[in-house]
Parts: sequence; structure tokens; C-alpha cells
Amino acid sequence: APPSLSRAREAVLDAQFLVLASDLGKEKAKQLRSDLNSFDMLRYVETLLTHMGVNPLEAEELIRDEDSSDFEFIVYDSWKISGKTAENTINKTHTFHFLLGSIQGEFPVPKPRSDRPRKGPTTEEKKTMPDQLSEMEDSHQEATEKEVERILGLLQTYFQEDPDTPMSFFDFVVDPHSFPRTVENIFHVSFIIRDGFARIKLDQDRLPIIEPVNINEESEGIDQNTQIRNQGVIALSYRDWEEIVKTFEISEPVIASGQSQQRLSA
Repeated sequence: APPSLSRAREAVLDAQFLVLASDLGKEKAKQLRSDLNSFDMLRYVETLLTHMGVNPLEAEELIRDEDSSDFEFIVYDSWKISGKTAENTINKTHTFHFLLGSIQGEFPVPKPRSDRPRKGPTTEEKKTMPDQLSEMEDSHQEATEKEVERILGLLQTYFQEDPDTPMSFFDFVVDPHSFPRTVENIFHVSFIIRDGFARIKLDQDRLPIIEPVNINEESEGIDQNTQIRNQGVIALSYRDWEEIVKTFEISEPVIASGQSQQRLSA
């Protein structure tokens, strides 16, 4: 069953008002003009001529007679009136100008290029640099060879005085007062080991010891020309150097520097 209405009279009145409002909207829609978007060219021309101060009827007669002087007045001067009116509502475009002068200018005349002869190194300069470099290399190599011979002599002298006591490798190369000097000693000792004048072994405590090689060992049937040479390579950091000096209680260097050796001999 449909729901009962508590106020049936008010519902009927609302329905009647809705019908009347729909009919009224329909009539108003019919009365609207639908040709508002159309353009009336003749009316626009008459209004424009009136604004220019020209009678539309007189203008029509002047247009027919194009040779008359009044026609030129209508064509040219009359447009100035409408142009001045349009200036108040239309923004003007700024004129174009160059910031750094006109682009279409004359190219600068290129300066004549003078070919200067390049000065090359003279023959004396060419000879000087290679000679200097070769002299530096020779002097550095001679200094290294002398230092290697001096360290080898120290090692052989130590074993001649006390051949039964092994020489600890760290006691021999470590300078407790200078880490760079210790690295230089290890570098020079590596040449002695490479050339077969000394060797490194491990003692009963698994610690490295160094001893010179007796030249008379070649009587054992080993040809030193064909013998395999070993290069001693050791990685040593500054912290390792400090630990070695502390652990082995090294107080004085076995290998004295070249300057201190010269002072002692003097």
C-alpha cells in the first residue's frame, strides 16, 4: 500500500506550483532572441561613417566617383579619426632596438698575420738536459752501490768476529731513531739478498735471521751464474716499526748512517 500523506493539501499545492513554473520557463525561453551572434555589416558601416563625421548617403555617392578629391579624404583622413579613438583602448607595441648596436654592421678588417719564426732549442740545450739526467742517474746508482757494499761489509765483519751467534734480521736493519732510515736499510739489504751475497732464514723461534753466503760454497757443484736469485720484499708500516723496536728492545742501530760513519772514521 502507498505510504499515507500527513499533509495532502500542501503536496497538491506544491505540484501545481511546479507545473506553473515549468510553463512560465517555457514561455520565457521562446521569447529569447537566438540571432544575437549575427553580424550586421551595413549597420556597422553606418555607425563607423557616422563616427568619422561622414554622411552615409554622401559617402555612397563619393565612392561611385573614385576620381574626386573628396574620395581621398574619406579613405585616408577619416581613418585617422577612428585610429585616435582606438589608441585609448589598444596597447602599443614597443619599438625594436638593439642593445649593442645594429647586427648588420661592417665586419672588422682582419689584421695581417705576421709569421714569426719559432725559436727552437739549440743544439747545446738539447745536449745539456740528457747529460744532466744521465749524470744524476749515474750518481744515484753509484751511491746505492756504495751503500750496498758498505752494509755487506758490516754484515761480513760481524760474522767474522762472532760466527756462532746468528744476527737477527730486525736487529740488523732497524734504526730505532729513524723510520725512513730503517726503510732504506731494508731496501739496500734486498740487493744483497738478490745478488746472492746473503740469505734470510728462520731460527728455532721462527724469527728471521740474516747471514752472509760463503763464496767457497760454489765448490758444491752449484753454478752461481745459473743459480736462481731471490728478491727480499718486506711490507713495514710505521706502527710495525714501533712494535719491533719495543719488542726486540733495540736501542742503537747496527747500520750507522753514512754521515755518522764518516764522522767516526775522521
